[in-house]
Amino acid sequence: MKIAIIGAGHIGSAIVTCLAQGHLYNEKDIIVSNPNIDKLERLQEHFPAIHITTDNQQAISEAEVIVLAINPWKVDEVLSPLRFSRTQILVSLVSGVCISHLAHLTEAEMPIFRAVPNMAITERSSLTLIASRGTDKEYQQLIKQIFEEGGKCLFLQEKQLDTTSALTSSGIAFALKYMQAVMQAGIELGIPGKDAMQMAAYSMEGATELILNHNTHPLLEIEKVTTPGGTTIKGLNELEHKGFTSSIIQAIKSSATTLIDKEEEDVKIFR
Repeated sequence: MKIAIIGAGHIGSAIVTCLAQGHLYNEKDIIVSNPNIDKLERLQEHFPAIHITTDNQQAISEAEVIVLAINPWKVDEVLSPLRFSRTQILVSLVSGVCISHLAHLTEAEMPIFRAVPNMAITERSSLTLIASRGTDKEYQQLIKQIFEEGGKCLFLQEKQLDTTSALTSSGIAFALKYMQAVMQAGIELGIPGKDAMQMAAYSMEGATELILNHNTHPLLEIEKVTTPGGTTIKGLNELEHKGFTSSIIQAIKSSATTLIDKEEEDVKIFR
């Protein structure tokens, strides 16, 4: 079974890396297209057996599954000239572009999915959100298998996709921003940057493992390390004094609102 990835940017390259290092596909069954040949050649340096092309139609011609990994403003330009088969499956990673819009552009009555992985898919640690419309369980199982190469999957209704992706996809950036802040504090306190980064990363990994492995609540774990008059409670109170929780909530809501507004525009056009 062949798979084509249209787009070799950050997320497209991450998908290629995930699949090429996984068990579902051989490298030779992966086809990547992109207008920038330099990006393709850099990918091929890491995975010599993958096929590369600057011709999108050539890329999809023999593929059973087509993954669209491009910027939202390029969707019409890229999809409109392509000719698809009803037997092919389209998986769009493009944020804010609804299935109705994609179906209008493909004109093939093909199965269409939207998926929202995050960059941790290269580490097999992504939670990929997936939505579809009018697809049967056989197709759903195949797409699930593909993205489970890079972590976990969660199927949702399409109307939930943009809201929840603010927690998962954008959430990676928010978590990394916290890590960057911890590093800066460590450096100011005289800790070498590389050491501070490791401390921050392992602290986040530890917090994650506590939640995932024990099905507990963050507040319960926080209470275990906050002794009266101790250093941790003083730091936590300072975070709240500076609006830490409120800032995180507003950041996620802002990301979600931007995506929802974009999709609502698409829905109005193709309703």
